[in-house]
Amino acid sequence: MSTPAVAEPIALVDMDGTLADYDLGMRTVLLKLCNAEERGMVAEAPDMHSLEGLGEHWKNRMDFIKQRAGWWRRLPRMEDNFRVLDLMRKMWFDIHILTKGPWRTTSAWTEKVEWCREHTPFASVHISEDKGLVYGKVLMDDWPPYIRRWLTWRSRGLVIMPAQPWNEKFTHPNVVRWDGTGAAWDLVEARLWETRQTALYTPENAPEFVRVSGDVTCEVCGEPYRNHPYDLGFLSYDRHPYIHTICTGLRVKL
Repeated sequence: MSTPAVAEPIALVDMDGTLADYDLGMRTVLLKLCNAEERGMVAEAPDMHSLEGLGEHWKNRMDFIKQRAGWWRRLPRMEDNFRVLDLMRKMWFDIHILTKGPWRTTSAWTEKVEWCREHTPFASVHISEDKGLVYGKVLMDDWPPYIRRWLTWRSRGLVIMPAQPWNEKFTHPNVVRWDGTGAAWDLVEARLWETRQTALYTPENAPEFVRVSGDVTCEVCGEPYRNHPYDLGFLSYDRHPYIHTICTGLRVKL
């Protein structure tokens, strides 16, 4: 008998500008490389992207910084945005870090993975040159062009957009702006849970399961049933998974 289909609860989370503070990391190094007049420009700039429009030398200087060994790996965390990531985990979304691979700085690809392994060891990591091609129920990203591209193919997708100067005027019915306030938190939590429920079985399509002891050993892999992955299509009333899927595809409740 075929297994009922349910959408996977995949949450895609951007790295730099969302989890890793690209702006602070770039501003800190630029201030050390500039003369007194330029330091004033860096300090007063609303964000580092705005400096690129002031002249080719700014862009070249930032490219030089991004090519320095260890710069990406040492980017500081954006703790407010990690609160949303933790909320996703509590709702049992399947977390995938989705980050853009810089075209001119291929060494950054390795350092981005290293950063994620240190700060988000629970998540899969995907480096892409086109985020719009990657499936997910939720995208958390700060950059409007990537958001637009992803929503082109995800008309029912949800986007959590961390507030940044460069996305201040961007709005969309599927986008929730996260600015760290209590009101924004309540909205983010409500929309995430609404989306999470679309990846749950209904009474009509839920697969059958059997009750067994978690100490039973799987005939295929030799591991106890309790060590097998959860079927995230089942969540209890308090939002915890409780059905395991063993190697044969059988679902078991321990």
